[in-house]
Amino acid sequence: MDDYGNTFFKSIFYNIIEVLLMDLGIKNKVALITGSSQGIGKAIAIGFAEEGARVVVCGRNKNTLSSTFDEIKDKTGADIVSFQTDLTKTQDIKNLFQLANEQFNTIDILINNTGGPPSLFFEQTNLSHWKTAVDQLLYSMITCCSEAIPIMKEHNWGRIINMTSIAAKQPIKKLILSNTIRSGILGFTKTLANEIGKYGICVNAICPGFTLTKRVEELAESLSSENTNRNVMKEWAEHIPLGRLANPEEIANMVVFLSSERASYITGNAIQVDGGYYTGIL
Repeated sequence: MDDYGNTFFKSIFYNIIEVLLMDLGIKNKVALITGSSQGIGKAIAIGFAEEGARVVVCGRNKNTLSSTFDEIKDKTGADIVSFQTDLTKTQDIKNLFQLANEQFNTIDILINNTGGPPSLFFEQTNLSHWKTAVDQLLYSMITCCSEAIPIMKEHNWGRIINMTSIAAKQPIKKLILSNTIRSGILGFTKTLANEIGKYGICVNAICPGFTLTKRVEELAESLSSENTNRNVMKEWAEHIPLGRLANPEEIANMVVFLSSERASYITGNAIQVDGGYYTGIL
């Protein structure tokens, strides 16, 4: 092999090593992930724990939360705490942040993640559905940001990731509540990014596509009628260029990256992780 060939393969080898050893700069950072006892939220918490971050997880169901805590601790050995929290209750959120700040003395990263509202057509909804959905998806996010931002400003550094849905960009059948409110979250994200960027805080939104979670399985079942939910999910997959639904870990990978030092110049964006499902340009 000539010198050019040796140089070429050495370059490839060192590039591979550099990627494998890439330091995201979030070791010992404190990451608080809401709605993290299962699904995408749980995958995100595991992702942070594997990168050496100190992790705060929360959820409504005590048993599910306890199981998730034990799994992450056993798998990663991370410094992790858990708090039972109902995100529709303002005082629960305030208690969560107070306890997390007391435990770790700071909060560097906030991942606003919640479960989705019921799958309904507009004529099936009432005002109670709308109020509950706003409290769950939007108001909880606003409250979490109001608790986290003063702490982040003290250190002139922070990352806020608002988990929405591809439905915020491309409405999905029978998700009138989610389609409407999650679109508003994109407006909130962009405006907040513009206001607090001067404090070294980056704010972005992630729009997951169809992902293999209990929530998506329930939506498929509600749309199945005479078909099986597997057929509905197969139909979705046929409209995704990569030909399959996402695994929660694939969503988590983007969240962890955007929360890192490597993403220091990315803010005010709504990034879909959907296998190409979204058909728009912007």
